[in-house]
Amino acid sequence: MDFSEKGLSLEEVKAMDMVSYLSALGFEPSKISHDEYWYLSPLRNERTASFKINRSINRWYDHGMGKGGSLIDFGMLFFNCSFGDFLNRHCRNIPLRHCFVPLQNISEKNQSKIIILKEQPLQSISLLHYLRQRKIPIGIAREYCCEVSYGINEHSYYGIGFKNDFGGFEIRNPYFKASSSPKGITTFQHTDKKVLVFEGFMDFLSYRSLSGRLKNQKESFVVLNSLSFLEKARPFMEKHKAVSLYLDRDEPGQKFTELALGWGSKYKDQSALYKDCKDLNEWMIKSEKSQKKQSSGLKR
Repeated sequence: MDFSEKGLSLEEVKAMDMVSYLSALGFEPSKISHDEYWYLSPLRNERTASFKINRSINRWYDHGMGKGGSLIDFGMLFFNCSFGDFLNRHCRNIPLRHCFVPLQNISEKNQSKIIILKEQPLQSISLLHYLRQRKIPIGIAREYCCEVSYGINEHSYYGIGFKNDFGGFEIRNPYFKASSSPKGITTFQHTDKKVLVFEGFMDFLSYRSLSGRLKNQKESFVVLNSLSFLEKARPFMEKHKAVSLYLDRDEPGQKFTELALGWGSKYKDQSALYKDCKDLNEWMIKSEKSQKKQSSGLKR
């Protein structure tokens, strides 16, 4: 059976990140603990989450059923279909599948296999569409990001690249989230008065979108690119008189926010702005949708 015309090989389908795939189906984890993502089982009704995905090995196990396996094993059960039907029919529904290697929670060992082949201005229609879905203006994205072609295991792909201070990239598209070496923070020094701190670059782009196209020279920025770099970013933050924290409102984000607040009174938690959302980008998307609904209602 030849799957090449579908744009995904059998091995690529097997490697597809299950957390991303379940999210595309409308299922989000109830709890996350390190590499373990716990869900209310998509395969049956339950009140306590007992369906687990180990993201480091990209495998699932349903404790209530006593079954587990790869994404293909899950798909055959979820859609109640054969192996061939899942690959030929249901994988056909994966958006933009021909453009991207699937999202993977890549370990440090695997990250070394990501090789940046080329940098160029953002121009891919698929990537621009993804940015529009995230409500990021293309002009803002092009100011801070580029389009990177990268290689993994002799295969080449492309995605949105956000460069850190050491020359490595954060890489994003709908199915891929990883970093090329060397990893590190991204800083923009404009003043010593105030610095804004973001967990990831999508939140940073969201803030720049909200603050408009005008250059705000009264604020500096630091994008951690990983919560684990908060301590390493401290010397840069300490150069400023005020530090505004815009970290995620999930458990890890709030934990690191509390850590930073303990460093002194100049550190302020600003996440109340998006208190009902996980992060700033999610809040911006929901706010824009709400505004469109209100505007539509007024026109009637």
